[in-house]
This record gives sequence, structure tokens and C-alpha cells, in this order.
Amino acid sequence: MGIYKRGKIWWVDYRDQQHQRVQESSYSSNRRDAQDLLNVRQSAVTRGVFRRPVKITFADYGKKYMEYAKANKRSWLRDEQMVKHLEEFFGAERQLTEIRPADMESYKLERRTKVTGSTVNRELALLKHMFNLAIDWDHIQAVNPVRRVKFFREVTLNPRVLSLEEEKNLIRNAPPYMQGLIVFGLHTGLRSGEIFALRWSDVDMEKSILTILAQKTGKTRVVPLNTRGMKVLRAWEMNRKNDFVFYNHETGRRFVDLKAGFAIACKKAQIEGVSWHTLRHTFASRLVAGGVDGDSAAIARTFDNCCNHALHAHKSHVENSRGGETRRKL
Repeated sequence: MGIYKRGKIWWVDYRDQQHQRVQESSYSSNRRDAQDLLNVRQSAVTRGVFRRPVKITFADYGKKYMEYAKANKRSWLRDEQMVKHLEEFFGAERQLTEIRPADMESYKLERRTKVTGSTVNRELALLKHMFNLAIDWDHIQAVNPVRRVKFFREVTLNPRVLSLEEEKNLIRNAPPYMQGLIVFGLHTGLRSGEIFALRWSDVDMEKSILTILAQKTGKTRVVPLNTRGMKVLRAWEMNRKNDFVFYNHETGRRFVDLKAGFAIACKKAQIEGVSWHTLRHTFASRLVAGGVDGDSAAIARTFDNCCNHALHAHKSHVENSRGGETRRKL
């Protein structure tokens, strides 16, 4: 009884309250981690609170985690997407207790060939959270395998914004249903999730304002609308058949993710380095370039008046004394 090594991984060997032998991986190549794990297990046995690890597949645990996420997180839709990617790599039938730190490194390298480092970091952060919950829920009795995994370094660059010509080309090459969404995003500065979740009960057409529930904080904020934003809403209101403002006319359901269609439109328009979030950056950049305070309560209406000036200013004089200082504040 004690600790021993299998390959590069340290294991622990002990007996439970019924004197049944238990052999368990520490999922670590560090002997100290195995000793710490053994101390924890023996302490639990001595106190009579030890429970054997539960056998559960990654797929089954993923379903249980999503039940938790839907009840506790506003961003559960994004979690659902990431869990699918994780399950595809680790395998639906793989036991949760079989996943090791080395598997995390393999996931990092394989996934990095398809997406950015920051996206991989978000997925690893979710996986770390999932394992912490699994430990809390007594599904595993080991050290979190994501604990020592190094995340990719994220370099913060100046945000990509659309020029007026790029905006025109993007809208021209987007499918009809997406054209209005792009214009709405450019003229409200809303996040894609906020646009997709927008209901008619959140819209005051008479006052030209939106009441937006922030997914991250749970707080509401009022967003004023300019004429371009109102024009998009009136067009969708004419064929209103859903509680959601924007929805798929074929399925009748709200939009969840338009990344694929947006990427195709960008490719046709020959625009690179642009995502849906670029619309939000473009909105803020044009306002700031026009001398509008990013925290102003009337930024959307002001956008109507300063749009042309902002576009020209952004091309050549965005770093003048006032605009440069305001940009730094934003």
C-alpha cells in the first residue's frame, strides 16, 4: 500500500472503510501530487466519509453539466457548443476518470489547428470548470487534470473594424435575412447573443429604444436606436410571426449561431480577419472617431449625425488630440 508509478503516471494504493483495496491514478507525473492524493484518501477513510469514484462517461457527464449550466448560466448556449467539441475529441464513451493531463495537451495542439488560441483557452477553461464540479459532486476523486495545463498566450491587438467600402461589400454578399442583422449590429453595437435573444417586448417603437438584459451581469440597460436601426426593426415587424425579433423563417426558431453564413459572406466579399464581433468594434470606433463619448446615453442617435464624418476621420485623423484621447478612454 502506498504510491507507485505506471509509465510516467503516479498511482495510489489504499483500502477503504470495508478494507477493500483501491488503486487510483493521480493523473500526474509528479510524485508529490500522488502523495497529496493518498493523504486525502486515507484521511477520508479514517473519518468514514470516503466514497469510491463514480463510473460515468464523458457524454453522460456532459449532459449532467448542461443541466447545471442551463439552470445557472446565461451563456449556456456557448457552453453547449464547446461541450460538443470536447466530446468529439475525448470520446462519448470514455470514462471521466480516464482523462489525463497529457490528453489536455493533445487537445490543445489538435484544436489549435482549427481555431484561435483564445478559443482553445475558453474551451480549456470550461473543461477545468467541469472537472472542478465533478470533484465537488464526487464523480471523480482525483486532482483536476486541467490544473497544470498551460493556456495559450493571448495577444491583444487593435480591434479590427470595417471600412465603409468593406461594409457595403459585406452587406451586398450576405444572404437577404442576414443583411438586416448586419446593419442592426453596426448601428446598435449589440453583441450577437443580445441580437439573437431580442424580443418584441424589449422594443419600444414609439421611443426608439431597446431594453437589453446583459447576459454576464443580469442587469438591464437602455439602448437608443438610430434611424437605420429602426428601419431594420420596421422591416422585420411587417412579417412578425414570433416573439423573437429576429428568427429563422424556415424553422420559426430564434437564431443561435450565424458564424458559418457570416464567414461565407466575408469570403465572397474578400474581407479577412472579420467576425460578428467586428460589427461591435466598428460601431464603437466610428462613434469615438466622431468625437462621441463611448459611455454617452445617446450614442446610437448621435451615430446618425456623425456617421459620414466618423468614417472619413477614422481613415486619416483618428488619432487627433480629441479623438485619440477619447479612444484611449474607450
